[in-house]
Amino acid sequence: MGYGTKLVCITVLAIAGLSYLLVNNPASSQRGSNSDLPVSQQVLTLYCAAGIKPAVLKATQAFQQEYGVQVNIEYGGSGTLLSRIEIAPVGDLYIAADSSYIDKAKEKGLVDERLPLAKMKPVIAVQKGNPKGIMSVSDLARPDVKLALGNPGASSIGRQTKILLEKVDFWEAVEDNATKQGVFKPTVPEIANDVKLGVVDAAVVWDATVNQYPELEAISVPEFNVAEKNVTIAVLKSSKNPTTALRLARYLNSVEGNKIFKESGFVPVVGDDWAWEPEITFYCGSLNRRAIKDAIKDFQKREGVIINTKYNGCGILTSDMKLIKSGSSVQNFPDVYMACDRYYLDNVSDWFQEDTNVSQTEIVIVVPKGNPANIKRLRDLAKPGVKLSLGQPEQCTIGALSKILLVRAGIYDQVMNNVAVQTASSAMLIPTVVKTKHMETVLDATLAYKVDTMDVSDQVDVIPIRGMEAMAIQPFSLSTSSNFKFLGRRLKQKIIRSEADFDRSGFEFLAK
Repeated sequence: MGYGTKLVCITVLAIAGLSYLLVNNPASSQRGSNSDLPVSQQVLTLYCAAGIKPAVLKATQAFQQEYGVQVNIEYGGSGTLLSRIEIAPVGDLYIAADSSYIDKAKEKGLVDERLPLAKMKPVIAVQKGNPKGIMSVSDLARPDVKLALGNPGASSIGRQTKILLEKVDFWEAVEDNATKQGVFKPTVPEIANDVKLGVVDAAVVWDATVNQYPELEAISVPEFNVAEKNVTIAVLKSSKNPTTALRLARYLNSVEGNKIFKESGFVPVVGDDWAWEPEITFYCGSLNRRAIKDAIKDFQKREGVIINTKYNGCGILTSDMKLIKSGSSVQNFPDVYMACDRYYLDNVSDWFQEDTNVSQTEIVIVVPKGNPANIKRLRDLAKPGVKLSLGQPEQCTIGALSKILLVRAGIYDQVMNNVAVQTASSAMLIPTVVKTKHMETVLDATLAYKVDTMDVSDQVDVIPIRGMEAMAIQPFSLSTSSNFKFLGRRLKQKIIRSEADFDRSGFEFLAK
């Protein structure tokens, strides 16, 4: 049994024992949820890859000092920590040196939200001046080179070293050299310290690790340059304080956290602006309201954020955007936008990115129950005497799409002669064909979204439009100018996970 295998076995046994104590510790079991406690009395448990310690320790200390939240940190190899979390699922946050461990945790149902913090890649670490002249991965197998490697079963750097060297058929030779005259260690700092102290001649570590040791220098090699990895933080499903945990995660991801990671030798992501309770602006076509309102409410509560949602016809919303961009309006430009159809996203596409088609709905002819005007097809809307309503093309998507349909059918001018009402929003069309105590006289027909008929199906008849592309697709997109892009991306994920709400609202869900 090789050294690395023995270490894995010892580590697993140690984890099992620690996990038993944690699970059966009375103080732990009595802890319960403290999410209702004042923030200054809340305690977070963070599991952190050891190689990330310098930046995380400094950032969490700043967070604690500013907001009074106690953060207890347990350091270890990314793999060791994941095993620990899997055996005893307690705690609030997990930082891995390599996002693949977070992916594994997600597959195992252990984590929820994920935020990238920084980027790293493997390098060969040697003492200043490179006394052994190590320049390539083949040098790591030289008999005159004492070598330290991360244990593949315990640390991210060890796992990556094995994967990368296996690809070029060097792993067996390098592993054999480390086994015979070197050492396997469970964490990056331990590996780097051995090089610093001269215990070994070389090691494979992260470039950010070398930046923290003035006594060392990094040797970049092509085999490792292809393996840039994301340091990632995730909120554990076991968290009893998910909102506070998310705030700490957002702080580490933010421009404030970016500065600390950079000072600590890492290449940080370009994070969001920092705010304890950030506010973002969400422009949303009125059509989508019924499907997303609960998701927005839940997202605000969990994240501890404010979403200022503006519902209206997409023509009006995009006109507002143009006024803001021209300087004629002092409103906040939206951080995210969900249009009623791609038509009104395409009109402002230069200002948005990362759009995703979330759902779609048919455009249909809607008539009063019983269809007194005997309308059976789109062309019937042009019959003399028919009175109908349409959306206003410059103000709402349904109006623009209706105009396109009628023009394609060659009946636009005739139908416009029959239009009695034009509305600024799709939500205002259905009432024009529904009898109420306030409105006994109704119009003969309207062109509307099928989903808008869901609440009045006993009062209207729906006539499909045959032989034409009568469909509206609802995209969600992120503003290129937003200072809260990661928050916007998580809001998108929340909406995408709300398929049941879209189904209940009558939409056909697309974002599978």
